[in-house]
Parts: sequence; structure tokens; C-alpha cells
Amino acid sequence: MSSEQTPTPEAAEAAEETGPRPGRLTAAAALAALEGVALVVGGAWMLVGGLTGHPDDRTSAVTGGVTLIVLALLPLLAARGLLARRGWSRGPAVITQIMALPVAFNMVRADSLAVPTGIVLGVVAVAALVLLVNPTTTQALGIRGPGNAGK
Repeated sequence: MSSEQTPTPEAAEAAEETGPRPGRLTAAAALAALEGVALVVGGAWMLVGGLTGHPDDRTSAVTGGVTLIVLALLPLLAARGLLARRGWSRGPAVITQIMALPVAFNMVRADSLAVPTGIVLGVVAVAALVLLVNPTTTQALGIRGPGNAGK
């Protein structure tokens, strides 16, 4: 991230003092939180299934479940930061959406119940990306764009 895109303390304070949080920022935070909760639920389901059921490979099921729960921290922390108007939070939120797109693509290509889930995930990821790069969201987070270093 260049210094031009890094929020300054003054810009962050100004963003907090400009009034209510924009709806786009709240919506982006809600979508990130939704993805985080979905990862926690999926991870818990894998973990419980691995510990109580009869999976083909118990170690893989437990490891996968724990990994999903740990991965849920990224969008959940990003959502919290977005709600608090922290400029740093946009990066993890964008990364989460970019990581979700190939997962959604692979789910859509499957011949199973994963197809509708993949479609929903893809729509949520694209919608969240659009909201996160919106100028209103960027301004609310106090992030200056390229060419605005001196402003």
C-alpha cells in the first residue's frame, strides 16, 4: 500500500467527525460479517462432524474445521473495523472478497448442492467489492486516493 493510500490520523479523525456512517460502509461491513459467520458455521460443522461422525479422514475433517474457524477472523475483524471507520479494515475486507471469488467459481462448477451456495457467495463477494471500492466508502474511511497525497 503506498503512502498516498494510507490514511493519516487527521483524515481518520475527520472521517469520524463528518457525521453518520454511510449506508454503503455499513452494508460492506454486514457482508464481511456474514462471510465470517458463514466460515465459523462451516468450520464448526466440519469440526463436530470430524469428532462425532465417521468421516473418511478424521484428521482432515478436524484440521479443515479449525482452519475455517481461524480464517473467519479476517472478515470478522474487517467488519468490526469497517463499522468503526478504520482505514486499515478495507484491505482485509477486499482480500476476503478476492479469495471468495475462486471458491465461488469452483462451487458453481460442481455437480452438487454447492452450485446455489457458489452463486450466492459470488454475488456477495462482487457486491462487497463494489461497496468497498466506492468513493463514498473510501472517503468515510479517510483513505486518500492516488494523486491526493498533498490534500
